[in-house]
Amino acid sequence: MTGAAIRAVDSHAHVFVRGLPLAPRRRHAPDYDAPLAHYLALLDAHGVSHAVLVQPSFLGTDNAHLLQALHAAPQRLRGVAVVEPGIDAHALQALHRAGVCGLRLNLVGLPLPDLAQPAWQGLLARVRALDWHVEVHRDAGDLARAAQPVLEAGCRLVVDHFGLPGSAGVSDWLLRAAAGGRTWVKLSAAYRSWPGASGPQARGAAQALLQAFGPERLLWGSDWPHTQHRERVDYSAAHAALADWVPDAAARRRILVDTPAELFHF
Repeated sequence: MTGAAIRAVDSHAHVFVRGLPLAPRRRHAPDYDAPLAHYLALLDAHGVSHAVLVQPSFLGTDNAHLLQALHAAPQRLRGVAVVEPGIDAHALQALHRAGVCGLRLNLVGLPLPDLAQPAWQGLLARVRALDWHVEVHRDAGDLARAAQPVLEAGCRLVVDHFGLPGSAGVSDWLLRAAAGGRTWVKLSAAYRSWPGASGPQARGAAQALLQAFGPERLLWGSDWPHTQHRERVDYSAAHAALADWVPDAAARRRILVDTPAELFHF
């Protein structure tokens, strides 16, 4: 897809197969495959030209399978990796050359790391120098404590899945963070916040985020293969949800094309 125009970007998906080394500490381990070929076929079927693959939490800091996928479609894919805070600059540069453009902090169900510690501050400085973003996955109640240090370190912040608002609604801290101009939010995986029928809640959350951030700071992601929620959603439903959340076609185009093209360096 060298030189191909961007028609749409799926900003959040995972690929994996059974038998990969699993992280010792994990919330979930799938018993099925989510192969790259299947995912790319879904993109083609839905007119999505580019995508961002996010390292699954259950694979920990072993990014080998992610890098293999990026190597298979380097013009079409970017990656978000999980690394140890002590990773050296050479290893980060290798990830960068492979198409990684962000660092993920998946903190759901985990103690919050002390990002003020020297190892973390060094990592965040290297992330900033590479012009990567830091993706934070944390419930709305703790989002400020998890994400504010990222902004204070001068990094660009991407918040997963509406900021996991749940019944309390979108985090007030997140809405205020829009004013700083260095925070983006993924409109994705409404089912992770609202276990019942998520339509009205997701629409309300999307409109609140759209008002605060504008389409220039919002992204859409399928969250394929919808781990732990596969019985409730498929790619077609995830793809169609954005039109429900953001009815304006021009705003959707910005969310699907222009915003991710800049942030993810396509």
